[in-house]
Amino acid sequence: MNALRQTRATTTKLLSSASPASNGTRALLVANASVAQSSAVPRLNISGSNSRHFGTTRRAMAMQASNRLKTAFAQGRQSMGMWQMLPGANVSRLLARSGVDWVMVDCEHGNMDDSAMHDAVPAIAALGVSPLVRIPDIQSWMVKRALDSGAHGVLVPLLRTVEQAKELVQAAKFPPMGRRGFGSPIAPERFSPMPSFTEYLQQANDALLTMVQIETREALDVVEDIAAVDGIDVLFIGPFDLGNSIGHPILNGAMAPELTDAIGRILAACRKAGKKCGMYATSGEQAKIFADQGFDMISVAADYTALEYVLKQQFGASQGQGATSKTGSY
Repeated sequence: MNALRQTRATTTKLLSSASPASNGTRALLVANASVAQSSAVPRLNISGSNSRHFGTTRRAMAMQASNRLKTAFAQGRQSMGMWQMLPGANVSRLLARSGVDWVMVDCEHGNMDDSAMHDAVPAIAALGVSPLVRIPDIQSWMVKRALDSGAHGVLVPLLRTVEQAKELVQAAKFPPMGRRGFGSPIAPERFSPMPSFTEYLQQANDALLTMVQIETREALDVVEDIAAVDGIDVLFIGPFDLGNSIGHPILNGAMAPELTDAIGRILAACRKAGKKCGMYATSGEQAKIFADQGFDMISVAADYTALEYVLKQQFGASQGQGATSKTGSY
């Protein structure tokens, strides 16, 4: 007990002398004091928490509440979002102000590198909209970079196997559920109210969304098993790549019956497993159709194709031309 009192006294002195900005130092000192206490006396868990990380949170899951997409899911309502392919915080803010719940920062097909991602995520989050990141490939370091930037969720393209889904969960979750490394001071700043370092560690596993794209024949063949993987929150359909992979590509905007059947199978697998199902649409009209079919998360437009369409439409109007065909739609 003497050692415990000495540790507490030392920690109190150091905390009182630490600058207000040294949150990381404070968190480390508090953690060290907790370790010392646990070695001196038995520790009682009085929080009553069911958190999947270390079992201790003292207040409600504030991070979940500030994740707008997660909140929509919890409320059982459908959620619409925009796709960002062009770099720039001004573009991010423009998309976030459109009324959507989320903006997907596309690092796979968009002109978004690591630096552009780090500019987009805070710009989106500052407006109370969920910043999501589609990473270029299924690699754990890419998952870490996206989540450490403060993304409220990560989307992995071209999933093929159940094992890949399980590996993604390992990369996206802190121990004991996964093996994500802890240390980014940036990530907590993308939530409001801003969680402490400790609160981010305790709440991130439940507050952040782990999403996979079902857009390959291999994934379609085992989609029910993928949907059953613990820690996977959303199965998001990429209709273009899925159509290509199963031999029925979208041509001239038309979906083959085999593709619509595949999409229906994915939606049914999500319903059976209690997971959310997302769908990529390229216009508001398409988004409404998929909403009526029961999808939970639907894209409305991408900045690049929407800008291209509007510019052509306006130029055509100046020349007395009729309506312009939409680019990239199906």
